Amino acid sequence: MTGQDVGLERTGKRRFAAYLDAITAVLGRASRVDPARAYCTGLLLPGERKSVEPMAARLEPGRVQAAHQSLHHVVAKAEWDDAAVLGAVREQVLPAMERHGPVAYWIVDDTAFPKQGTRSVGVARQYCGQLGKRDNCQVAVSLSVANEHASLPVAYQLYLPEAWAEDRARRAKAGVPEAVAFETKTAIALGQIRQALADGVPEGIVLGDAGYGDETEFRAGVSALGPHYVLGVRPGTTVWPPGTGPLPPAPRSGRGRPPTRLRRSPENQPVSVKALAVDQPASAWRAVTWREGSQTALSSRFAALRVRPAHRDTTRTAPWPEEWLLIEWPEGEAEPSKYWLSTLPPRTALKRLVHVAKARWRIERDYQELKQEIGLGHYEGRGWRGFHHHASLCVAAYGFLMAERCLFPPHDRFTPDWIAAPALPRGFQPRGSAAA
Repeated sequence: MTGQDVGLERTGKRRFAAYLDAITAVLGRASRVDPARAYCTGLLLPGERKSVEPMAARLEPGRVQAAHQSLHHVVAKAEWDDAAVLGAVREQVLPAMERHGPVAYWIVDDTAFPKQGTRSVGVARQYCGQLGKRDNCQVAVSLSVANEHASLPVAYQLYLPEAWAEDRARRAKAGVPEAVAFETKTAIALGQIRQALADGVPEGIVLGDAGYGDETEFRAGVSALGPHYVLGVRPGTTVWPPGTGPLPPAPRSGRGRPPTRLRRSPENQPVSVKALAVDQPASAWRAVTWREGSQTALSSRFAALRVRPAHRDTTRTAPWPEEWLLIEWPEGEAEPSKYWLSTLPPRTALKRLVHVAKARWRIERDYQELKQEIGLGHYEGRGWRGFHHHASLCVAAYGFLMAERCLFPPHDRFTPDWIAAPALPRGFQPRGSAAA
């Protein structure tokens, strides 16, 4: 090892130690500091599983049982505030991210963790993106902040299915707080956005897939809070084409209160975004390149129109405001592939619309690395507290990697080599490993 390498190792260790000092300072009790530091270190170590037992074996192979108890207590039992830890992570990582530009995007999404049995908190038969079908799993909703260089989760909450929310016995056994009631994923995401604004997180354009964008109440809620959005919608979402809209309220009949609600007629109806896309002339489509991929530039054909959403507008007294409808129709494909609605300003260029819409890919990278490198889905406990504590410490470990990458671009896969584990005890096989 050269003198320069030794210097980098030492400064890296100092940065990691200072980072963990800031994170663990919000845990409330001094007895929680060392186990939480060890837990974050264990999450960054290489290894097949990042659940408590194998991490304990990597961290302290000579006293696995004692280390296991210590790690288990801090993640599953100790009463510390997840929001405070995520806030401390944000305070440490955002300045490093903003060296490369201000926060530009707030990305909402959810991710699933396949589970066996029915006892783990929130587990139910629901859509699991990891499996591509409905199956037994847990689902968590998150909000990430991002710029063109990096991204970081700043909020994370388990989605509690309605059957779970109403089952007092299961709630009590899993330690679900009394204040937690059933909320849809979009309601959870909207609450996370509201809280981030209250916490003073630098504002960004809200991005999300059709699971969020297709819900009118979510789009309206984001607009009411202030941020612009670019949100995916499904092909069947209905809009009013450019220059059209619902009919005004009917004329007063002479008796009673005057009508106030908008109307439609057989001749005046909204259309689906897919039907509108198919009707566009060839001249409406433009080729746009939005970023460099791993092997080649990413590009496709797009069209953008000013439309009005149509969902339930006959219950309103005024039409929904005009928005952008962005459509992607790749060359050679039989039909359009993606659709977005956006409240970006009317004079926004097509290339800008595409660039923002496509920035959502960063959340996919976050989840891929959190699951594959950090072990987000490896927690084996069943309770509400442990589920969220594990996730918060995973985000803390991931945040350090993000901050380091911002210091040493473009090492997108940067992992500090100086975080090394002792050799495992001979013949040790943790529960959950492939060999076991």
